[in-house]
Amino acid sequence: MFLSLFQYVGGAFLGWGLGANDSANVFGTAVSSRMVSYRLAVVLTSIFVVIGALVQGEAGIRTLSEELRNKQVKTQTQTLESPDEAKHLEMKAKQVAMVASFAAALTVAIMTIIKIPVSTSQAVVGAIIGVGLVQQNVNLGGLGKVLACWIGTPIGAGLFTFIFYYLFRSILRKWNPPLFVYDPVMSLLLIVCGCYGAYALGANNVANVSAIFVGDGMMTVRQAAIFGSITIVIGAVTYSKPVMMTIGKGIIKLDSFTAFVCVLAHAVTVHCYAIVGVPVSTSQAIVGAVLGIGLIKGMHVINYKMLFNVSMGWLATPFISAVFSATGYFIANLRYIPL
Repeated sequence: MFLSLFQYVGGAFLGWGLGANDSANVFGTAVSSRMVSYRLAVVLTSIFVVIGALVQGEAGIRTLSEELRNKQVKTQTQTLESPDEAKHLEMKAKQVAMVASFAAALTVAIMTIIKIPVSTSQAVVGAIIGVGLVQQNVNLGGLGKVLACWIGTPIGAGLFTFIFYYLFRSILRKWNPPLFVYDPVMSLLLIVCGCYGAYALGANNVANVSAIFVGDGMMTVRQAAIFGSITIVIGAVTYSKPVMMTIGKGIIKLDSFTAFVCVLAHAVTVHCYAIVGVPVSTSQAIVGAVLGIGLIKGMHVINYKMLFNVSMGWLATPFISAVFSATGYFIANLRYIPL
């Protein structure tokens, strides 16, 4: 019973890291621009992350659990005639889930502590690939789909930023509201878009937390969505503020209007990938949106040192996670053979 519960500790740790790190992308720009309080942001994030995970999170869970690795293991289990061999493969799947989740969680925790927005998607996929390489069991077709979406995420968010910025600026110029009307309207828009972003986060990123635990003798897809959403909420509630400030102020200082545009562009981008069923980085989406504002306002407003740190974090994340998982899996399978 203890071992059965212990295998999910890594997933809970990873969910905490994702909630602490990636949930900051939802309301970070709104909180840093002082249009929304941190406490309200955390409450709304928690509610809508759970809703998104339960309503639309299952597609991403299936992508990670089946297309990258588990489909082959599941097929092998179904074709085995020996119950002992089937049980052995089931235990191996549980071992992989535990090692990969701990490796990804450790990577995300390190990045969160140093206040760098990290791609949890990259950490999870890196961990799965690390174990897969040791086992010589990696689905390159599924990996190609994920990598293509990683590249498209910041680019897509930047394009949405351009569209929304000029669209809503045109509307505001025609309306020309007084200041006492403008501020409450922008605050309301930031809250609405933040809720949408939290929904998209739950729908898209719950797979990063719990997809590895889907399989025979472990979780169903629905149970994985519930488990993942709860652990994300815990992370958001306990430790999301440091990364929130990095997102909101570290790269570009945003006013209420540009914060609204960034949150909306980020939410639409992440939700599009949730519909496709590919978990992507909310950090890459929000940074792509913020950089879109930088291109509009002028490149001189960008904090290049912070941008460099964030970019290095993205590049390092899958490799660090893969090394952790491959090393952990190798150590876990060492056997003493007496002479």
